[in-house]
Amino acid sequence: MSEQRQVTLEFLAEQQHRILSEILILRDDVDVLAASVRRIDNSYDRLERRIEMVLMELREMRAELRAMQAQHDRTATRVRTLEEERQ
Repeated sequence: MSEQRQVTLEFLAEQQHRILSEILILRDDVDVLAASVRRIDNSYDRLERRIEMVLMELREMRAELRAMQAQHDRTATRVRTLEEERQ
């Protein structure tokens, strides 16, 4: 059978010290994880804003391309009209 050890105040103090040390290590780990989550969250927000800016620019480019297409159509219509008048 296993030998029974007597529980002393010294033993309890060592166990308490060990537990407190492990709690401090866990607290440091949680701080690191929380900082990582905050960084990822901030990165996500910046990425979301950047995507919105790109979408706005694309919408502006689309509007500009449509205006250029309309201008091209008007010019083509004028050229056709002039060519028909010449004949």
